Amino acid sequence: QVQLVESGGGLVQPGGSLRLSCAASGFPFSQYGLRWYRQTPGEARVQVATMSLFGSTDYIEAVKGRFPISRDNAKNTLYLQMNSLKPEDTGVYYCGVPALEQWGQGTQVTVSS
Repeated sequence: QVQLVESGGGLVQPGGSLRLSCAASGFPFSQYGLRWYRQTPGEARVQVATMSLFGSTDYIEAVKGRFPISRDNAKNTLYLQMNSLKPEDTGVYYCGVPALEQWGQGTQVTVSS
């Protein structure tokens, strides 16, 4: 069974940083592209950052230069380093495997003063 468990969210003031982690199991981690999503109440999920199985990356314009995505295949873990956080970054962040149409339970990120 595919399992994706996010952690690392929390309350942070504008300009602060968080590091999100996604522990994965139940599938050959290194053979799949991975993605971080963000969802706010009443809105569809936004594809924030993507990393292919080869290590190439893609980001939405709003987070380019601020939210590097990375993966550690030895640990079956996906990361999102969130820097220079803004209130509009607030939401529930999910990691997902697009090819499997699976995502985790999410971790809350709240950016507020």
